[in-house]
Amino acid sequence: MSNAIVETDIPARLDRLPWSRFHTLVVVALGITWVLDGLEVTLAGTLVAAIRTGLRLSNADVGLANSAYLVGAVCGALYFGRRADRLGRKKLFLVTLSVYMAFTAATALSWDLASLSLFRFLTGAGIGGEYAAINSAIQELIPARYRGRTDLAINGSFWLGALLGAASSIVVLQAGPQAWRLAFFVGALLASFIFFLRQWIPESPRWLMTHHRVDEGTAIVDSIERGIRERGGEIESGAVPRARLHVRRDTPLREVALTLFRLYPRRTAVAISLMAAQAFFFNAIFFTYPLVHNDFFHVRTDQVGWYVIPFAFGNLCGPLVLGRLFDSVGRKPMIVLTYALSGILLAAGGALFAIGAITPLGQTAAWTVVFFFASAAASAAYLTVGEIFPLEIRALAIAVFFAIGTGVGGAFTPWLFGALIGTGSRGIVFLGYLCGAALMLGAAVIQWSWGVAAERKSLESVARPLTFAD
Repeated sequence: MSNAIVETDIPARLDRLPWSRFHTLVVVALGITWVLDGLEVTLAGTLVAAIRTGLRLSNADVGLANSAYLVGAVCGALYFGRRADRLGRKKLFLVTLSVYMAFTAATALSWDLASLSLFRFLTGAGIGGEYAAINSAIQELIPARYRGRTDLAINGSFWLGALLGAASSIVVLQAGPQAWRLAFFVGALLASFIFFLRQWIPESPRWLMTHHRVDEGTAIVDSIERGIRERGGEIESGAVPRARLHVRRDTPLREVALTLFRLYPRRTAVAISLMAAQAFFFNAIFFTYPLVHNDFFHVRTDQVGWYVIPFAFGNLCGPLVLGRLFDSVGRKPMIVLTYALSGILLAAGGALFAIGAITPLGQTAAWTVVFFFASAAASAAYLTVGEIFPLEIRALAIAVFFAIGTGVGGAFTPWLFGALIGTGSRGIVFLGYLCGAALMLGAAVIQWSWGVAAERKSLESVARPLTFAD
């Protein structure tokens, strides 16, 4: 079977489709991943003081548990990402959602640091696996001209989850010292609804065509086109380009490594820099956001959620407002702009914090502006790593760069900043902010030098499939 050649027009037919009810279903059913992640991270952050008191933990202990969540996300991305390329997108996004659902509920039953860290690790593993399977599925199903704005909006929906988490924490913290446990069941209940919704999402036709299942992939595209026409939609007529591919079941890890580091070394450098910078940047601020308000501004624990809401709203608006520009102005200039502005504004806001020249409301306003741009930048990083590598290794590439970025730039950042905040020194915390700013500016320089103009182009033209026969 590995020497067989198939001929198909699946990619071209998918890219010529108008936006339809099917694409909206894909966005809702698959994009919920980021809402769940935002909900998880926000609950862990806004309820940090209640968890710390309820389980008798220190700031460093809470930071360690949050780091366990991120380490779990790294491990889950690598484990499930590899299998998403081998077994299919749909199988994996059902499995990973189940893992998340089980262990976010288990988090509510934690009794000490060890159990909390274990359950956070396994919850993170589910979310990390979701990133790999979902990003690849979305990019392969959405038409090329909508891919940038759609992917940014979906990744930015993390902050819709953050808004839900902040709002629910305000209610939960009024209900008693152990009520934080109930909050983690919210994510599990939401996931159970989405699990059934995902049953209606088909396997990626692009994945099917490389696994000797062209007839299945073609039938799915036929069904999508038929649904569009039945609802009065119009599809471009005429012949579309056909591609010839060698069939393969799996891509050896050696070929994966050669593709990343020999065939596309500059793209690999871009992916690592974008993912590591945004991971450090976000995890440095967001996981410790409530601790800063508690320890430096003396905001009561049950009031922290009010400060998270405008911050999360700014993050949500960034990708929605700026997303279209990534398709029109282009990937390269917009990624450079958002990364550079994020770094400059973080350094400026951090300096005001260091000298004590800003109030809690002022700090919230400053971070809201900073992360309006940073949220679009981070969403574009996930878009980029999915676009610039070939179809056969797309999910694993997303997993690898998520793992490298989170491992290098984020996994231990909550613990590090928890320790910096524990010193009680604004100046020392500011040094941490400067590190985040420097990473974002460095990533902007690398993107300007080696970034890829992928806007409005088919995935196959941005990164030629490894199995192309001609």
